[in-house]
Amino acid sequence: MRRRLIGAALALVAAASLAGCSDGGAEASGAPELSVDGAFMPQPVNADLAAGFFKVTNKGSAADQLTSVTSPSAERVTLHTTKDGTMREQDAFEVPADGTLDFSRGGNHLMFEELTGRPAVGDTVEVTLHFSGSGEIEVSLPVKEATYNPAKASGTGHGTAQPAQGRTAQEHHGTVRS
Repeated sequence: MRRRLIGAALALVAAASLAGCSDGGAEASGAPELSVDGAFMPQPVNADLAAGFFKVTNKGSAADQLTSVTSPSAERVTLHTTKDGTMREQDAFEVPADGTLDFSRGGNHLMFEELTGRPAVGDTVEVTLHFSGSGEIEVSLPVKEATYNPAKASGTGHGTAQPAQGRTAQEHHGTVRS
């Protein structure tokens, strides 16, 4: 009888240890944990084009990729980077594990092409960021003065982000909402 109790106790300890390992294994395999802040759009200086800026933070242990952006405010939203004074369109941007992807003046940015209207200071432009691993994140970009520089701002009025409801990035990859 005593051997059975010891055997049962060892089996319970082993099962508990394995359960703990599987939970830790899920964390170790990693997943991106994305958040977006500091979003804004400078007031467009012409009726056709605008730029957008924000910061994506990944607190997860796996990288993700921003693959596209859609907005009802433009026929097309493209990803761009500026290096050595030259602007280039990008297919995607990596959001590193435990790191950030920064969209700021003079660097990475969104390019809104063929605007459906001309946003004014105080308006809000909605966008959907499409990630290869995390799906969609809805972001509100407040429209600021054309010369707005967040480094000099007090930190108020930043855009907000929320996970999208009901759709995945794969279902809307590269599409434009209207």
